This record gives sequence, structure tokens and C-alpha cells, in this order.
Amino acid sequence: MMKVTFLGTGTSQGVPMIGCKCEVCMSKDFHDKRLRSSVLVESGDTVIVIDSGPDFRYQMLRERVDYLDAILITHGHKDHVGGLDDVRAYNYILGRPVDVYGEERVLKILKKDFDYAFAPERYPGVPEIILHRIDTDKFCIKQLEITPIRGYHYKLPVLGFRIGPFAYLTDMNRIDFEEQEKLKGVDTLVINALRREPHISHFTLNQALEVIGYVKPRQAYLTHISHQMGLHQEINKELPANVAFAYDTLKIEINQAI
Repeated sequence: MMKVTFLGTGTSQGVPMIGCKCEVCMSKDFHDKRLRSSVLVESGDTVIVIDSGPDFRYQMLRERVDYLDAILITHGHKDHVGGLDDVRAYNYILGRPVDVYGEERVLKILKKDFDYAFAPERYPGVPEIILHRIDTDKFCIKQLEITPIRGYHYKLPVLGFRIGPFAYLTDMNRIDFEEQEKLKGVDTLVINALRREPHISHFTLNQALEVIGYVKPRQAYLTHISHQMGLHQEINKELPANVAFAYDTLKIEINQAI
């Protein structure tokens, strides 16, 4: 059985957004409190996090994640990599570096943004990270086979990931037919849906539903949601039976035998 925990389901500014007084940002409902998007995937003795945004430290503390095999990075924007420095705690607790997987362009960003972690002479206590270059070919972390899914965040190539019956796509507004084919047969699909109105680099609600309709998963969840989408409890009622808005701390289980 695979267990997936939604660590964060918000957009780059999170929800509530600083200074905003809209009904979503002022909501008292915990479903409307969204940290930057990330998920925790647990399967057997393998523990993976997809993206380490600025809320990474709090997310790991909240879910009591005291063991970590690897971090997969979808792309190099700060809301997806900004918390990487906090892997230092895992270096100390586990006594080893943390494995981080990303495309070559992403690894270059990490080496630039966290240059002190990769310097020839490093200050004591800096993060210990082993970088692994990936592309669109399948790769494995322990017993888990992972299939990268190519999508586009406006003109920026980004990756989603299929892990057995589970697939996770964020920060996309286009995914070509050939890549959608890789998603056929998934049990559970997570896909970004920023808002209802058109956006230059993210799927809208209707565009996300179109992809879901093509892939036909048993269950789909929407993530990377902005305050412009509306109140969770209200908009969730509008969705098809097999689609739901994800929320922070939501935990789901997926049968890997599917």
C-alpha cells in the first residue's frame, strides 16, 4: 500500500496571501490554509518528498517525518526548492547526505542558490546533498520505479512524476499527448488547478478537468490552488464525483497492486 500525504496545496504565495482580505484569505476553515505545494510518498521502507519549498521545515515537523530517502524536484522555482537548506537536519539524524533528483537545469539552479553546500571548502554544518541528474527516462529509488512526465510551465520545461499507480503534476499549463499517454492506467492523479480564469503558466480548473477526463483515473485531486479559486467547501461541491480539491494534511492510500 502506498501512502501519500499532501504537505502543501497552495500556490507560490500560499493561502492566505500576505496583506489580502478576501473571503478565502480570511477564512477560518483549515481547508483554506495552504502552504506551498509538496507531497510525501511512502511505500514500504521508501520515503520520498516531491519538492522542498519554503515551508519544507514546518511540513516535515508537522508530519513527523524523521526518515527520508530522497527529494524529487519538479523545477527550480523558489516555491519548490527554497527550503532545501533544511535537509541539514536529516544529515545529522541519519548520518548521511540527502539524495536530490532533478533535471540538469534544476541542478544548476541548486548549485547556484545553495552554492555554500557545494563549495570546495565548505563551512561546517552546511547541507550535505548528493545531486542526481534525471531526464524523461525511468529511474528507480530503492524498489520504486519512477517515470518522469514532461510538461510546460509557460515556456519552461518541468517534470511531473508517475510512481506506480500514483501520478503528480504541478506547475503546468501544457502537457503533450505523448506524455498524457504515460498517465493512462493510473489509479490516482494529482494535478495543478490554479484558478478558474486563464493563466499564462498554470492549468485552470477546466483545463485540469480536461486532462483528468482524458486520463480517466479512479480518483483525481487538484492542487497548487490560489485564493482566487474560492472557498474549499463551496467549490468542492461543483466537481465530478471522482475529483476533489486536495488540502494540506490530507492523507490517501493507494493499492499498489492495481
